[in-house]
Amino acid sequence: MRKGKGFKRAAVFGLASMMAAGVLSGCGAKVKVSATTANDKKEEGSQTEASKAEGSGFTDYSKGFPENVTIKIPVYDRGFEGWDPANNYYTRWIQKEFGDKYNVTVQYVAINRQNEIADYMQMIAAGNAPDIIYHYDMPQAVNYNSEGAMQELNLEEMKYYAPDYFKKTEKNISTYGKLDGKNTFFFAERNPIYYNWVTLIRQDWLDQVGKEKPTTREELQEAAKAWKEAGLGKLGDQIINKSYTYEYPFIGSTPDKKDLNLYLDLNVAPLTWSATKDYLKVRNQEFNDGILDPEFYLNTDDAAWKADFVAGNVGTYSFYITSNTDVINSLKANDPKAEVSVISPTAGVPKGSHAYYYKYPPYGMIMGINSKTDEKQRAAVYMFLNWMSQPDNLFFLQYGVEGANYTMDSDGIAEPVKDFKGESKLSNNNNKDYWCLVTEMADYGDEEKNLKANIRTLAPAGYEDLVKQSYDYTKEVEQYGLISPIFTKSIESTGEYAADLTAMWQEFYVDMITCKPEELDAKYEKYCKEYLDNGYQEILDEKQKLIDSGDFIAQ
Repeated sequence: MRKGKGFKRAAVFGLASMMAAGVLSGCGAKVKVSATTANDKKEEGSQTEASKAEGSGFTDYSKGFPENVTIKIPVYDRGFEGWDPANNYYTRWIQKEFGDKYNVTVQYVAINRQNEIADYMQMIAAGNAPDIIYHYDMPQAVNYNSEGAMQELNLEEMKYYAPDYFKKTEKNISTYGKLDGKNTFFFAERNPIYYNWVTLIRQDWLDQVGKEKPTTREELQEAAKAWKEAGLGKLGDQIINKSYTYEYPFIGSTPDKKDLNLYLDLNVAPLTWSATKDYLKVRNQEFNDGILDPEFYLNTDDAAWKADFVAGNVGTYSFYITSNTDVINSLKANDPKAEVSVISPTAGVPKGSHAYYYKYPPYGMIMGINSKTDEKQRAAVYMFLNWMSQPDNLFFLQYGVEGANYTMDSDGIAEPVKDFKGESKLSNNNNKDYWCLVTEMADYGDEEKNLKANIRTLAPAGYEDLVKQSYDYTKEVEQYGLISPIFTKSIESTGEYAADLTAMWQEFYVDMITCKPEELDAKYEKYCKEYLDNGYQEILDEKQKLIDSGDFIAQ
C-alpha cells in the first residue's frame, strides 16, 4: 500500500538505549611509537611494491601527488569540552605524517553522533558529503547508497593503492560488499567485545532495601518497587528512535527463524512483531507501577539519561564505559555515599526468554566512496587507509605519546595515564572515531592480554572491577547473540518510509507505554494497522520477496 492517513510526528527524538555498534579496547603487538617517527617504513614498502605491478593502469603516487589533493574524512563529534574534532593534536599529526608526505590535505568533517543520519542526508543533498560515507549499521548504509551517494568500487584499484588494508578487508568485501550486484562497500576489521556496554545500578540503593543484584526482569522490578517504597529513584531509560534492538530480551526461548529474518532490523522498529508487544506490556506495567522514569521520553540523548542518574532521579544507567567517563565521579560528587555496580544482561530479560542481544557482524564500520569523489581523491583515500593500518601509526592514534599518554608494562601492554590532560590527550572514546576506519578494536592477539588492556582502557581509575564484572556477565550469555539478516539488494521501501515510520514509532510507543493497562491492547491494534498502512507492510513484503529469492545472507 502507499501512504495512508496522515499523522502528527512526535516532537522528541533521541538514541536507542540498547546495544549498537562501537567498541573500544587495546591494540596490536608490542609496538612503541613517537610523533616524530610514526611514518612506517613497511607502509612505504607496500606502496612501492604495489606500484611496480606492470599493466595495472593506475598512476603511481607513492612519491606524492604532483598537485595537492584534498580529501574529506568523516569523524564523529563526541569529544570533551574544548575539543575540536577537525583540528587537534591528532589531526595535525595525521596531516604532518601522512598528508605532507604525499601532498594531500586531510580535511576532517565533524558528524554529530546523535544526529548522524540527518547530518549525512543534508550533506548528501547539498553535494558536500565527505569522500568516505559510513555507518555502523548495514540498513542505513544501504539507504545512503539508495540516495545515489556512493560509487561502484574498483577492487583492483583499492588493492593497488591500499594493499595491506585490502588484504584485511578482502574477505568481508567479497561476502558482504556487493549491493545490487555491484561492489559498493568496504569494511573496517572487527574482533568484537561486548563488555564495554554496561548497565550501572545504584548498589547502595540495593543494600539500603535489602535486595541482591537482580538477575531477571522480575527481580529488577521488585528492586525498583522497594526503591519506590523507600523514597529512592526509579528505573532509567531514554527514547528509542534508532538502532532498534529493544525487543531482543523479549524474543522468547525458541525464536522462529522466519520471524528473525523478517523483523530483525536496526533501521525500522518492528512494531507489529509479538516481541514488540511483549516489550510494550512490560514497559507499560513498569510505568503504571510507578517504577519507570515517567519522563523517559524527554531524554533525547545519552547526556539527559546520565544527568538523571547523576542527580539520583534514577538508579540505572546503560552506556559504553570508557576510562575518561565522568558519570561515576559526578555521581559521587553529588552523593558521596553513592556506590555502583554492573548488572548482568539477564536483568533485563523476563522469565521464559533468553538474554538475546545484537551480535555484531564480522565487519566493523561500513564504508562507501562518495559518488562525487574523483580518481585522485579516491587514490588518496585508499593510501590514507593503508597508512593508518600500519601498526605504528594505528598504535599512536589509539594510545598517544609514550611517556605522556601511557607507559609500557613488562608484557608489552600500554598502561594509560589516568586523567592525562596534556596536549596529546585522546578524545572521548579513546580516539576511536579516527581509527575506526581501520579496525573496530585493537588487538594484542590474546584474550587474556586484551582483557587486561581493555580494563585499563575502559575502566575509570579505581573502578577496574566494573569492567571485569561486565566481562564475566557477557561470557555467560555469549551464546545468545543474533546477527540481523543482511540483504544483498536495496530494500527501496525502507529508504522511502523509514523516516516517517520512525516518527510514528516514537509517537505510538510512548503513548502505549504511558497509557492505562486496559487501553494497551486496543491502542496496539490501532497503531499496528496505521503503521502497516503507512509503509511498513511494503517493507515486510519487499523483505519477504528478497528472502524468497535468496537475496540475503542468513546468519
